[in-house]
Amino acid sequence: MLHHNERELYQMRSPKILTFYRDEICVKLGVSLTSRSPEKPKLMMKYLAENGFTPYLDIQNFEPFTKEDFYLAHTKSYVDRFFLKGDDSNGLSWSKEFAETVRYTNSSLYHAIRASIDYPQSVTFSPTSGFHHAHPNSGGGFCTFSGQVIASLKIYRELGLSGAYLDLDGHFGNSIEDSRSFHTDVSKAIPVGCNFNPIGRDESYLKDLKRCLVQIGKLYREKKIHYLVFCHGADSHEWDDLGGGCNTETWFKCSELVYLFALQTGIPLSLSLFGGYRRDDYNSVLSLHAGDLSICLKILCGVNVGYTPIVKSRQ
Repeated sequence: MLHHNERELYQMRSPKILTFYRDEICVKLGVSLTSRSPEKPKLMMKYLAENGFTPYLDIQNFEPFTKEDFYLAHTKSYVDRFFLKGDDSNGLSWSKEFAETVRYTNSSLYHAIRASIDYPQSVTFSPTSGFHHAHPNSGGGFCTFSGQVIASLKIYRELGLSGAYLDLDGHFGNSIEDSRSFHTDVSKAIPVGCNFNPIGRDESYLKDLKRCLVQIGKLYREKKIHYLVFCHGADSHEWDDLGGGCNTETWFKCSELVYLFALQTGIPLSLSLFGGYRRDDYNSVLSLHAGDLSICLKILCGVNVGYTPIVKSRQ
């Protein structure tokens, strides 16, 4: 049951999620048995379409990044090397097609965050991953470029606004912290302490998430941050190949807590996918993300998709 002031906020929300997706964002590589991250955006959008989400996603067009955009958060030598012939530091096989998709994934995240600021009544969504383990001079852990850092630096330069990241991926997102000494504006764009990565298992994880939300709320009220990016990685689930501390109930409880927090505070909110690895049943990864979006739509958009997640135990 929503309180009176929450109902007023709810009535102001857009009934659709602004979704920054283009077909060029993804190419099916078929080269990695460990990670399907390069295929994930297209697989996610296909799964959402098959499960009745399309009417509630407002697909937005956007332009890809140029090579110069990547120089914001990375050495010129690394950027040039990657686009010319690749770099195996991200753990993924390189191709010209894959290199082209990276321009779109990183741009998608930036445009989703920027739109959340420009249209705060709308939730925005970048169906992407592959950002939060990259370093200024290399990739890392299936991540090629630090999309978070690039996006926030661009927004800080354009608007003078700072943001926070609530990273519920199963692994600490090091890209922001690793970039602070590379570019002096990183700590202005993403203040120190605003890269939130809850820890623990189940109840202790929820407790730490609540602590993070209290801190984010305080920073937002004090105008030290102006937007929040929620990255609910599926590898924080206990049955993920590389995760995780949350059972299914806890994982979705996290979604509820975050979206109720966004409703109550009115903070501009954008979403991204981040991790998720199930070689035995990748649909379980997609189902977790879809379940998260269904909770978002219900709480923030007033829409009941009627979706029931199916998350199979790991074989």
